Amino acid sequence: MGRVSKWIVLALWLGGVIALSPVAARLGDHQQNDSAAWLPHSAEATRHYERAKTAFPGSEAVPAVLVYSRDGGLTSADTDKINDDRDAVARWAQDRQVSDVITSDDRKAALFSLPVAAAPGDDAALADALKHVREVVEANPPAGLAVHITGPAGASADLDEAFAGLDTTVLLITIIAVAVILLLTYRSPVLWIVPLLAVGLANQVATAVVDLLAEHAGIVVNGQSAQILTVLVFGTGTDYALLLIARYREELRRNDDRHKAMRIAWRAVLPAVLASAGTIIVSLMCLLATEMNPTRALGPIGAAAVGAAMLAMLTLLPAVLLVLGRWVFWPRVPRFNPGAVGREATEDHGVWTRIARGAGRRPALIWVFTAIALAALSLGTLGLRTGLTLSDIYVKEVGSIEGQRIVAAHFPPGESSPATVIARADRIYAVVAAARIDGVATVGPPERSADGQWAQFSAILSDPPDSRAAERTIERLRTAVHGVPGADALVGGATATQLDTRVAADRDNYLGIPLVLGVIFLVLILLLRALVAPLLLTLSVALSYLAGMGIASLVFQAIGHPRIDPSMLLIGFVFLSALGVDYTIFLVTRTREEAVRLGHREGAQYALAVTGGVITSAGLVLAATFSVLTVIPLVSPLQLGTIVAVGVLLDTLIVRTLLIPALTMSVGPAFWWPSKVTKPRPTPRPADRVVA
Repeated sequence: MGRVSKWIVLALWLGGVIALSPVAARLGDHQQNDSAAWLPHSAEATRHYERAKTAFPGSEAVPAVLVYSRDGGLTSADTDKINDDRDAVARWAQDRQVSDVITSDDRKAALFSLPVAAAPGDDAALADALKHVREVVEANPPAGLAVHITGPAGASADLDEAFAGLDTTVLLITIIAVAVILLLTYRSPVLWIVPLLAVGLANQVATAVVDLLAEHAGIVVNGQSAQILTVLVFGTGTDYALLLIARYREELRRNDDRHKAMRIAWRAVLPAVLASAGTIIVSLMCLLATEMNPTRALGPIGAAAVGAAMLAMLTLLPAVLLVLGRWVFWPRVPRFNPGAVGREATEDHGVWTRIARGAGRRPALIWVFTAIALAALSLGTLGLRTGLTLSDIYVKEVGSIEGQRIVAAHFPPGESSPATVIARADRIYAVVAAARIDGVATVGPPERSADGQWAQFSAILSDPPDSRAAERTIERLRTAVHGVPGADALVGGATATQLDTRVAADRDNYLGIPLVLGVIFLVLILLLRALVAPLLLTLSVALSYLAGMGIASLVFQAIGHPRIDPSMLLIGFVFLSALGVDYTIFLVTRTREEAVRLGHREGAQYALAVTGGVITSAGLVLAATFSVLTVIPLVSPLQLGTIVAVGVLLDTLIVRTLLIPALTMSVGPAFWWPSKVTKPRPTPRPADRVVA
């Protein structure tokens, strides 16, 4: 980058960000937090929804269930309040239709339901309607009467409330976390602002790109993926900034002209940054092969985040650094020192020089011991349980979940969320008869569509709608109604959606994890032009993932959230493997570079010494940024943030610091087979060696 081109780059970035800012601001309008939008079109619950929407206009309205309870039994004043509320909330019901009040046999609870008058997918209208409904039911209740809004509408409202305002919160906490680490790393009152500014502009670009993808390419963006977008831009962008700035600082000591120093530094880090970003992007794009819409959408969302971060760090950051000059490093300004040229190997990099020396003394013992320790940590995965139910998704108690528990305690458990069966009208009674199976408490009367072609009825389940027992009932119910010839029956509802979600997530795990691991292996082959190194490094990625999940599993059990969403296995693997291999790429590409100059063993030691500080800082930044996800009051983001933070720290401090360097030195030059990286050279002078 030259004296003129840096100004052109700055102008292009500023103009682009200004143009894209209005687009980026619209992303919140395209978020879809309704679980029905997460399923693939092939899922039966989705096909049921689409058919019901066509055959029964208005049936797609989201039902809200209002539950009233009193431990000592409902009083006459309670009954009057319930009936008054039923009449008052009818104005927010589809066609003003509200169900009759149903009182439990023990007279301790009552409920009624209403389909909320809001267009499908219009979260704002749904939230506004429920706000008015809540104001009515919470107005002057008799003392001791508990009121909760549950059902699909209540659950959707609680989910929207959980994400409300979090975009700004997550952004601010991420900025603070990155700023603190950069201040500690650079110990400069100015320098930390530069990468933070560059990554902030990259975040605007990435957000605008994702908004355009949501609007024109139909990708599903929910609250969680929007938070991941921000975290990923800041985490990867800061990593690349740390790598470039560290190399630029080195070159400033060897070159009087800062433009020349930047060109050398830029060319030196370019292969590592491209390989790192390419690995993450290709790994994330493998998610396009999955079925779950949010999981599939994370592919292009994450690719946009990493791509924007990479572009900003390779163009905007160098331009800003060149404009500001050497003083931006104040008070530790790197001065030109001609004597530094040629004696890099004698430089003392503090604790990392000592770690490199230690790794070189007994490399075989170190890598074997480290591998055994990681394998032992991976045993924690034996306690990992999948199957996060609807009642488990929140970190704290919310109204819809508490209402669901009250319904389960006083009514048939499936009363608030029945399954719905839709079939051809001329076969509906045969389908009704087939639906009377174990696990179905009651079957409602069928309702015909206006054109007389279809009919539907409800089936109240005997078990709580978010339980595995209810899912098994749905499976049996589907088998039974599918067996009616010519009925073309479909079963939908909340439990059916939960079942289809779990099945799709399991399929995604079996496909996605091997696919991503294969992609990492191929990228490493292309980068290193070797076979042995990529194989060993890919095995280290798998071992690191298992160890990280093992630790995370123990953490989840300790904090009272032992179950994880099945899709978290794949999402966690993609982020841990793709992001964790970043540091291995940074280290191994520098090792390859130094092996040519210093020899294999000493090159490996010097690469660890010179990259140790910057890679550790990068790992801390990435762990801190993903830890920000734990502020979201939902279990899945908390678990994802924990998995990535724990895994990245493990990868940074153990795998990259001990396992990889020791394994590299233990294998010797064969590590690069079939390439021959180390060139024949004279025996180095003692002053050129890293090891004393």
